[in-house]
Amino acid sequence: MIVKLYNENPNPKEIRKIVDLLQEGGIIIYPTDTVYGMGCDITQTKAVEKVARLKGVNIERSNFSFICSDLGHLSLYTRPISSQVFKVIRKNVPGPFTFILEASNNVPKYFKGKKKTVGIRIPDNNIIREIVKELGNPIVSTSIHDEDEMLEYSIDPEMIHEKYADIVDLVIDGGTGAIVPSTIIDFISGEPVMIRKGKGDLIL
Repeated sequence: MIVKLYNENPNPKEIRKIVDLLQEGGIIIYPTDTVYGMGCDITQTKAVEKVARLKGVNIERSNFSFICSDLGHLSLYTRPISSQVFKVIRKNVPGPFTFILEASNNVPKYFKGKKKTVGIRIPDNNIIREIVKELGNPIVSTSIHDEDEMLEYSIDPEMIHEKYADIVDLVIDGGTGAIVPSTIIDFISGEPVMIRKGKGDLIL
């Protein structure tokens, strides 16, 4: 199933349907401000396990991040951070960044494993942020890769649907995706360490 939504004004009724699907353990593919992502409600264990199987990874060793709707989720799912770190994050969200922070006890144990960290994303995309806001908690985020050696990420939602229609429950068509992923910044030491340079330049 594929649903067309517009970033400027996503349809609230469709958003509600998507949230209902997530709460029932559904898996969706959705647009962000970078590449298309695959995800599910972080509280739905079986759905998370299925996403991990689809990616061919162990959950505890995966690099799944959380899509959050705003900075309110930051205090819920990460341990207290310094005012300096908070200021940097606030300057750069919503935006194309994934921030690696210490995970709080609210993060399901199967995500943390031995690393005790979590990647937090607040993308500059109204569609996915409205879904997460309505859901009330983050969703798992992992990027959709393309089998074409010339193109690392799938960008055409129609093509994505053709490929994943029998694998996921819903593909959200939010327009053509980007080919550059998010920039990953590790803040575990208290100082920003760039793990991956992607879209966007961090404002300090």
